[in-house]
Amino acid sequence: MKSFFKYQKLTLGWALFVLVICDMQMGEVAHSPRFFPGFDKLVHCGLFFVFTVLFGTGLMRQHGTFSYAHAFKAILIAIAFGGLIEILQLYIFTWRSGEWDDLFADSVGIGMAAFSMLMTVFANRNEKV
Repeated sequence: MKSFFKYQKLTLGWALFVLVICDMQMGEVAHSPRFFPGFDKLVHCGLFFVFTVLFGTGLMRQHGTFSYAHAFKAILIAIAFGGLIEILQLYIFTWRSGEWDDLFADSVGIGMAAFSMLMTVFANRNEKV
């Protein structure tokens, strides 16, 4: 377990940032004309893309490789984290709303991150010199 935390420090810091940013009151900022419709979904997608890349990188550093099993583990944990945030928004942080659309946007970012990490790792493995 100590080894896990050694490689996941950035991930845990980012997870704390995501938790805080997704659960704070936005007030009038959310209705600002600077934000376009769907901006919230784009933010969710980006936050979880970074979370998954950091988690996958930690797994890669810990195990020396990044496989389909590691990608699957990263996807499951990231989706569970996204679901937890939506449940917290629905029941605890009542000034926010837990939405399926947000969890879908989280999942899109997660899938993009896992796919890009797998493609990068496999491209590096099969590189011809």
